[in-house]
Amino acid sequence: MTRQIIHTENAPAAVGPYSQAVKVGNQVYTAGQIGIDPATGKMQVGLEAQARQVMANLQAVLEAAGAGFDDVVKTTIFITDMADFDVINGIYGAHFGDEPPARSTVAVAQLPLGALVEIEAVALTKN
Repeated sequence: MTRQIIHTENAPAAVGPYSQAVKVGNQVYTAGQIGIDPATGKMQVGLEAQARQVMANLQAVLEAAGAGFDDVVKTTIFITDMADFDVINGIYGAHFGDEPPARSTVAVAQLPLGALVEIEAVALTKN
């Protein structure tokens, strides 16, 4: 089985030695996405703006790998304040239908570049 590196200009470039996603067979493993606007390279300001940008970035990476939100089987959400859970949950939930993926949510002390939320995903493509 071959390993394919996924990259798209529609999501922020990696801020370290990692790929936006890796596809192996029909499995896609995304890196965690934070609220950086790929057009400006700047972090969105505020929790809601960051969460919306995270989902847009995640969608762009999934699409570059031939997948979409309907193909996601597992996500992990990292947040710096569990009090932000309801806001993030609402924005996140709007992107998934009646059969959302499995998910873990973890509160962390800090995220890269001062991000308030980071989300990674595992998806299965049809090819």
